[in-house]
Amino acid sequence: MQKHRQTLTPAILLIAPFAFAEPEVVPLEMFTTEDSNLEVTLWAQTPMFNNPTNMDIDKDGRIWVAEGVNYRRHGSRRPEGDRIVVLQDTNGDGQADKNHVFVQEKFLTAPLGVAVLDNKIVVSMTPSMIVYTDVDRDLVFDPSKGDTREELLTGFNSKQHDHSLHSVTAGPDGQWYWNHGNCGAQFTDKSGKTFRLGSAYQMQHIAGKKSDDGHVYVGGASYRMNPDGTHATVIGHNYRNSYEQTITSFGDVFQNDNDDPPACRTTFVMEYGNAGFCSLDGKRSWQADRRPGQETSVAEWRQEDPGTMPAGDVYGGGSPTGITYYEGGSLGKKYAGGLLLSCEPARNVVFGYLPVPEGAGFKLERFDLLTTNTDKDFAGTDFKGGRVDRNKKKTLFRPSDVTVGPDGAIYVCDWYDPRVGGHSDQDETLSGAIYRVAPKGFKSSTPKLNLETSAGQITALKSNAINVRNLGFTRLKAGGEKSVPAVAALLGDPNKFIRARAVWLLSQLGDTGIAKVQPLLKHRDAEMRIVAFRALRRQDVDLLKNAEKLASDQSPAVRREVALAMRNLGKEAVPILATIAAHFDGADRTYLEAIGTGATGKESQVYAAVIGNSAPGKWTASQAKLAWRLHPPQGAGALQQRAMSASVSPEEKKAAIVALAYTKEKEGATAMLDLAQNGTGEARGLALGWLLKLKNTQWKDYGLDAELKKRKIYDPGNVEVIEVIAPPSPKTKLPPINEILSIQGDATKGKVVATRCYTCHKIKGTGIGFGPDITGFAKAQTAEVVLKSIIEPSADISHGFAGKEIITKDGKKIHGIALTSGDPVIMQSVGGLQQTIPKGKIKSQKNLGYSLMLSADQLGMTAQDVADLLSYLKSL
Repeated sequence: MQKHRQTLTPAILLIAPFAFAEPEVVPLEMFTTEDSNLEVTLWAQTPMFNNPTNMDIDKDGRIWVAEGVNYRRHGSRRPEGDRIVVLQDTNGDGQADKNHVFVQEKFLTAPLGVAVLDNKIVVSMTPSMIVYTDVDRDLVFDPSKGDTREELLTGFNSKQHDHSLHSVTAGPDGQWYWNHGNCGAQFTDKSGKTFRLGSAYQMQHIAGKKSDDGHVYVGGASYRMNPDGTHATVIGHNYRNSYEQTITSFGDVFQNDNDDPPACRTTFVMEYGNAGFCSLDGKRSWQADRRPGQETSVAEWRQEDPGTMPAGDVYGGGSPTGITYYEGGSLGKKYAGGLLLSCEPARNVVFGYLPVPEGAGFKLERFDLLTTNTDKDFAGTDFKGGRVDRNKKKTLFRPSDVTVGPDGAIYVCDWYDPRVGGHSDQDETLSGAIYRVAPKGFKSSTPKLNLETSAGQITALKSNAINVRNLGFTRLKAGGEKSVPAVAALLGDPNKFIRARAVWLLSQLGDTGIAKVQPLLKHRDAEMRIVAFRALRRQDVDLLKNAEKLASDQSPAVRREVALAMRNLGKEAVPILATIAAHFDGADRTYLEAIGTGATGKESQVYAAVIGNSAPGKWTASQAKLAWRLHPPQGAGALQQRAMSASVSPEEKKAAIVALAYTKEKEGATAMLDLAQNGTGEARGLALGWLLKLKNTQWKDYGLDAELKKRKIYDPGNVEVIEVIAPPSPKTKLPPINEILSIQGDATKGKVVATRCYTCHKIKGTGIGFGPDITGFAKAQTAEVVLKSIIEPSADISHGFAGKEIITKDGKKIHGIALTSGDPVIMQSVGGLQQTIPKGKIKSQKNLGYSLMLSADQLGMTAQDVADLLSYLKSL
């Protein structure tokens, strides 16, 4: 078989090629762009670097790559540690011709982030955020020459895990933004403030505990902080695994997030927003709180629960990675208004969005900006002796990051592998590539910056590359009021994003700069009013005065910002929130959530101001939604009435019960008890379900066990536990995977075989949601990976699906997946059987160490059955 390679011959190769098989690359003709005026070129490839996890571009157009050779290998591939590699195109021909290592150390094992902020190279390597300062600016880290290494922050959980610490991005406000996934963290910033984030997934021992700012955060989270590590602020939380974030010059934050079920998303992160992956206290998974009839995309991000932000574009199965925002450059007018780019390696694509303000949020319509897989055949192929059939290489494009260069082109790095996500990779060639997307015939031109001059600093601030802008920002800010004239001139720039950058900077240039920003609160453009309000608020300039002025602004997005700014204020914010609530249309979820977030700690006062004693049966749509979101203790009786009212729709009844479940005070527990005792039909069952989940957590002080028994609603002594034993899969009697791959499968027959999988999995909406949804998994993975999971389920257990064993005091064994860890423990077993097991009946609990999904052998499949099943799954 002939290998197809586009070979770059570096003029200077300072890195010795790694001793593995000859590198591979996806042929350029397999790429398709959304705009026919754009073309894809190969900028760099292995052996100049290997396995790129993340990248950044500096002011001179050099690309800095974080390598992941030791991904999931714990140093076995490269014992001396992974590297940060610097690549450069020295002759301007559009291809890298020089490379060298900036740093390599054993501590680096697949770092997931690199950011170049002047001469500070920030590397995200769990458990720490490391800042390498290149004091002599020679682009090589050398402590003997005075270069320094600082552990800026530490305490991020689970080294060598995708769900931990990710990359840093400089914001338009001069702060650093970053995130971590739901492995969780317990860290202290440089101002002495400790943050505690656990969840049902990891760090359970701190789940539900307050951080030092007085708030409870859960799972994965995004932050901003000063460059010196002080004054960290959580700006969003309760993610599963948001790989990266991007910040526009207006201060809007966007992210992507993924999960094994088909519910990956691209989202506008509303400040302080809760994404909803776990319960508010982090102790229950979304599966534990899923209600009958809820789609995965709704249940997973709790879109029918108060206190969660809208999920944005929930597009199904995938494994999103790098994300960035293009704010003008070389791509032309079509994208000049702003282009959000999100890598989706599971689908061999870089998604594009042209975000449009919609109500208080954004409309996100997805398209494929760059892909190798227009026919959506995500099945992939398999390495045989390190070689891949050329026509299947389209499925090996695994974009791990995307960013914009100072030349205005888009750069995409490719991990290149038949596998994506999970616990392993398969490409032993360690290949990687960087592609450039630009107009046809594009000639790269990177501005030469003289950062000692005001003109050079302004040019840096206007850069197309997000972290290069920080060079101009920091120097102009250091100039104080002397910088005001040059920065103020940018308020007239034709690019709206550059105008926004000027607003942020002016607000930090003393009274003269602030005086330039204040009139913008009356600007005809809502985006400019928003950025002016944000910038002044962050400098503690006239917050209440400005909020009062804008509380009745014609733009719901402006009012959203005002509401969010009230979150950490007291009773003085109530009249402002009441004014904002008066403009609620009863439908805009982003707007509603902003009101609820702003009302944090003062829900009762806001409820009294906007709803008062109005009859719950006559509430308007706006009042009903506001009561649902605020759910203060004095509203519990009214919500109970709505849940039992014949004049209220079934959906509104359910909503009222959910709101009671989020009422932490005794009034909520009492109302729920009454519903469980006196309610009818579905309402009664829903109420009992919530009582069992919450009686030992948020309602633990209200004696619910005794009350449930007294009212004859639930007596743990009468609970009968059914023994469910699921032994590990036996050693397979099927032939090797390579032999099965050679068998011709029949998709029609495979559809029949697939019904056997319904015991554990859903396929196209049919079956039991005990294990991962096979539809999305089969699309994202290669045939070899899918076959291995079918034949040996324990070889690679998906996150969140590890088996557990409970032994009761009377000797019964229950094997399943624990959906909760409190009292009672809710266990789901094969076939979807769900049991509520009182803690008093449990003798011991342990992890089984193997998957509970039934193997092909256990389901009685022959090799032909497996081949037919594979053919069917790949046809979906």
